[in-house]
Amino acid sequence: MDLKLVANTIRGLAMDGVQAANSGHPGLPMGMADVAAVLWTQFLKYNPQNPDWADRDRFILSAGHGSMLIYSLLHLAGYDLPIDELKNFRQWGSKTPGHPEYKHTAGVETTTGPLGQGCGNAVGMALAEQMLAKRFNTRDHKLVDHHTYVIASEGEFMEGVSHEVFSLAGNHGLGKLIVFYDENFISIEGDTHCTYTDDVKKRMQAYGWHVQQIDGHNHDEIIAATQAAKAQSRKPSVIICRTTIGFGSPNKAGSHVCHGAPLGEEEVTLTKKALGISPEKFFVPEEVRTAFAEVAAKGAQAEAQWNALFADFETAKPRKAKEWNACLIGDLPAKLEKKISDFEAGGSIATRSASGKVLQDLAKAVPYLVGGSADLAPSNNTYLKDLGDIGKRSFKGRNFHFGVRELGMGAIMNGVQLHGGFRIFGATFLVFADFVRPAMRLAALMNQPVIYVYTHDSFYVGEDGPTHQPIETLMSLRLIPNLTVIRPSDATETKSAWITALENKSGPTAILLSRQNLPIFDRNVLPSACNLKKGAYTIWESGDVPDIIIMASGSEVWVAIDAGKKLAEEGRAVRVVSFPSWELFEAQDESYKASVLPAECTCRLSVEAGVTQGWEKYVGTEGRIIGINHFGASAPGGLLAEKFGITVENTCKTAREMLA
Repeated sequence: MDLKLVANTIRGLAMDGVQAANSGHPGLPMGMADVAAVLWTQFLKYNPQNPDWADRDRFILSAGHGSMLIYSLLHLAGYDLPIDELKNFRQWGSKTPGHPEYKHTAGVETTTGPLGQGCGNAVGMALAEQMLAKRFNTRDHKLVDHHTYVIASEGEFMEGVSHEVFSLAGNHGLGKLIVFYDENFISIEGDTHCTYTDDVKKRMQAYGWHVQQIDGHNHDEIIAATQAAKAQSRKPSVIICRTTIGFGSPNKAGSHVCHGAPLGEEEVTLTKKALGISPEKFFVPEEVRTAFAEVAAKGAQAEAQWNALFADFETAKPRKAKEWNACLIGDLPAKLEKKISDFEAGGSIATRSASGKVLQDLAKAVPYLVGGSADLAPSNNTYLKDLGDIGKRSFKGRNFHFGVRELGMGAIMNGVQLHGGFRIFGATFLVFADFVRPAMRLAALMNQPVIYVYTHDSFYVGEDGPTHQPIETLMSLRLIPNLTVIRPSDATETKSAWITALENKSGPTAILLSRQNLPIFDRNVLPSACNLKKGAYTIWESGDVPDIIIMASGSEVWVAIDAGKKLAEEGRAVRVVSFPSWELFEAQDESYKASVLPAECTCRLSVEAGVTQGWEKYVGTEGRIIGINHFGASAPGGLLAEKFGITVENTCKTAREMLA
């Protein structure tokens, strides 16, 4: 196989795609074409006819701005990406968007572009590979045996998230994770030495990685380094590839001008001449197509052998095979609600504590449920008792210890979920959701059903002060498309929130929980049983036609109910609506929404311990909103509620003013 011709063909396609779009990043694909050519023809295990084969190697272009690299590779490898899609790079309706998007383009394992996120996803995938192998591999049936390969840029190694996830990967000894680091000393602003002089070799060695340094354009060195990385299994590997950005361009190679802009028609022509390839646009030599077809045939054969192995596994281990299928598909047990203990009405419990109790039951019922916390498990109540920890050479457990790495946790969670075989949750305090946000946004974009557990909501954190009181965070989470936010009002709603989150397979869910105790409502005396899955429901009312509707979520629902009862004693017809999830409510049909919030009742009041912006949609032009549009303070939570007006008294006072 002529690897030089393969690499130069990739360069030609990348140049042409960016030039056709008059937009994009040709420098990285041209610089890393040699590494990609070697990896995809000599090492990577894949079958383009089945991009979802469970035991395929995972390839992550973490440096997603160089997307023409992966699109060129996918096209050449035989995935469902015809040449016309490369010609339509970055255009409306194409399968070749500006940055790789999961499930939008066959063969793309994760959405990348925000630098460093792909590195975190890769760590999650490598973890999932080890965890599945520990659960299902037997002496005679090695069902799980694949690697995770990454191409990462200097920008990603600058990003803090890479420090977080690489540190954890080294600590856990993820020997099947191999990162190719594109060291070209160029970023958008020019030479990276103006801001970045890290000794990457020493840094990665300090993290516990296997480190090699090579010429990223020397095929023999690339092959030898990859073989060496695969030969050792106790450490993750980084191969530092010294490359030239825009390799082959006579006038722009090695310069930041080819990082994020087309080379120009004249320079493309000169570059193709210098590389010795056809001047024809989007040209692929028949020799290259034949070479990739041979690789694809080997991949199809490898999957066929795996399928035969799995068939034998089904015969030899039918129960384990059934469990495998359930894990990979994500089947939930029938009547899951019955497998979770109910909470006794009349008492009180913090919803974070109720969540912890629910989790213990869920862990027994759903064997592929795994998760952990960013060093806050005792406070988040997320540790799965007696189910073991995940750590170095210990992958059978179900509890992650992410350390104080919130963003890294989020990126790793996405990787575990994308890999398949598990449903994952991750926990921290709500105020630290801002650290997780970039990964949450990508989870929502990729429709990944990860679950976030955010405890210690609002100012009720109390004495810790405004730095730890997330006044604005609840509302900001509601702004993320495809993220379902649930703020349960009591233990019963918390149980329902977890079931709803697990049933949601089309996107992430954030469950927001209280530190302080909240009353457990007696559903037998309330006019409606818990109907959290509808997003909002009447939890208490007096009279059939309400004079006023009081809406609340989470820890303010009991305030709204008590205020409603006082107003009812004064002769008012009051409806109290528990409103745990705007997203779930908006998913209901119009008739249901009208039954909860009838249009004829325009006297509406919302009560929520957070910023008020957004509630206008539900209270209308004649309604009022009780909330807090300023930072909190350091004092006991109960006192802060009085000072900030999140009380029964202030709710009644406001309602009376509206009804006057």
